[in-house]
This record gives sequence, structure tokens and C-alpha cells, in this order.
Amino acid sequence: MWIRTPPAPGPGAVRFGLDKFANLLVDWPAYLAPWIDDIVPGSAQAAMYTVGVIEIVAGLAVALAPRFGGWLVAGRLAGIIVNLLTIPGYYDIALRDFGLLLGAVALARLAQRYSGKRQSP
Repeated sequence: MWIRTPPAPGPGAVRFGLDKFANLLVDWPAYLAPWIDDIVPGSAQAAMYTVGVIEIVAGLAVALAPRFGGWLVAGRLAGIIVNLLTIPGYYDIALRDFGLLLGAVALARLAQRYSGKRQSP
């Protein structure tokens, strides 16, 4: 019997992606590095809307196709880490996200390794 357990990066990414539109958990634009805010068109909140859509897509992808979605989540986390490392005082969050990035890479590699292989009972 083959049982699929939902990977943690999927629901988390969707949840945080949806919150980019509501700002209920935190004030998300405050987490955008000023140099990124200067190069993206529009406001910091508009940039967070785009990030929210990317996070929702990444979360759904990791849940539905972990071979691809794990790499997408890892890429998303790499971007977040670069952003956070350029804001003084957010290094602890960058370190946490690095741990999550390693988990996403492990998930993607495991999904690639065992893709299409079914275990007999």
C-alpha cells in the first residue's frame, strides 16, 4: 500500500502566500529589502501580492508534484534568504529559512529518487 503524506512546505507556503493579501500575521512589506523595493515596479505591498501568488503556486506544486514543487519552494526560499540577509536584524529568520530550504531540497531529491516506484505490501 502506498500512502502519501502531505509535505509541510506545501500548506505553509499556501498559508503565507494567502496572508500576503491580508497582512494578518505580520506587515509583510516591512520584510522587503529597500533595494528590492527600489527596483520592483509599484509599491512594496504590490510586490508582496506577487510574492503571495508565487508562494501559493509553489505550495500547490509541492503538494501535487513534489519532484518539481520541492525545487520551486527551494528557489522561493533562496530568494527570501537573499532578501533577508540584506536587512539588518532579520538574520535569524534567514537562518530559519535556510533550514526550510534544506528540507525542500531533501523533499525534491527524495521525490525524484522514488518517483513512480510503488512499494509492494
